[in-house]
Amino acid sequence: MTQVLNRWLGRYFGNEEAVLLAVMLLVSLAVMATIGGFLGPVFTALILSFLLQGVVNALQRAGVSPRISMVTSYVLFLLGLVAILVGLVPIVGRQMSLLLAEAPNLISRIQGFLVTLPDRYSAYLTANQFELLSLRISEEIANIAEQILTFSISSFPSLLAVAIYVLLVPVLVFFMLKDRQELFAFMANLLPRRRPVMTIIWSEMNIQIANYVRGKAIEILIVGSLSFGAFLLLGLNYAALLALLVGLSVLIPYIGASVVTLPVLLVGYMQWGYSVEFWWLFFTYGVIQFFDGNVLVPLLFSEVVNLHPIAIIVAVLLFGGIWGFWGLFFAIPLATLVKAVFNAWPEDPSAEEVLED
Repeated sequence: MTQVLNRWLGRYFGNEEAVLLAVMLLVSLAVMATIGGFLGPVFTALILSFLLQGVVNALQRAGVSPRISMVTSYVLFLLGLVAILVGLVPIVGRQMSLLLAEAPNLISRIQGFLVTLPDRYSAYLTANQFELLSLRISEEIANIAEQILTFSISSFPSLLAVAIYVLLVPVLVFFMLKDRQELFAFMANLLPRRRPVMTIIWSEMNIQIANYVRGKAIEILIVGSLSFGAFLLLGLNYAALLALLVGLSVLIPYIGASVVTLPVLLVGYMQWGYSVEFWWLFFTYGVIQFFDGNVLVPLLFSEVVNLHPIAIIVAVLLFGGIWGFWGLFFAIPLATLVKAVFNAWPEDPSAEEVLED
């Protein structure tokens, strides 16, 4: 047993780069699991800098100087941030307040629907089964109502966190754009001079993450805009809030679309009941999801995400459980990183031959 273990360690950890790479991965995992949430502004700024670097590169290809390209992209970022804070946030906040105020009416309608179930489906379920079902659903409704009532109290820390993001992220984005080369050089100096495997992994992941982040930003913008236009056209209440949820749901592959379907259809049912308008909403929302999954995703990520759906779902569950929101967002890039490390991991067959001799 000892000989087998020594042979395996010698083959996969027989050089300095392999050991250092393993230590870096373990330290990164520990940071994610412990203090990853505190580094949220840094990761947000990193994502935005990836997006803005694409604008900088496009301007430089058009003949604009690097400094002017950086300043232009940063000014566009500030204008977009102000537009979101002044235009989108008040609308979404107001609609969320109205939706929370409407929650008691929604709960009463659900309870009224439960009362009619025994008459509709008496051939399939007994009276005792209906009673147990109604009791269970009433308990869940009570829990949801309690969470809604305590929402405003628990939202104080999140408001403080938003203020921190608004203050820190623009500063971090500026320096990440301005000192990009210096930051890369500093990180490179911390690594060994000879790092062929790390160079291969970094080159692949730099392209993968940049394309993934930019693709996700485009997907959120398109899906959110289509949803907002469709909801407005149908006259759905809380159109901006629901469209924002639908747009952000694309961050979580497969799972996000399933979760956000419930509030969309629930608001539609609360507004129209089982009417023609409700089924039009159901059909339109299904078309948007079909367009996203079968047109947008293959078009935007055909060369970026080369992972099996099972691997993607496992990555979402694993990294989301370890790292929360950021784990969900970076699940696919992290899974791609694991795959790249696995494919490029340095092996030392000579160590196995020495042990056999």
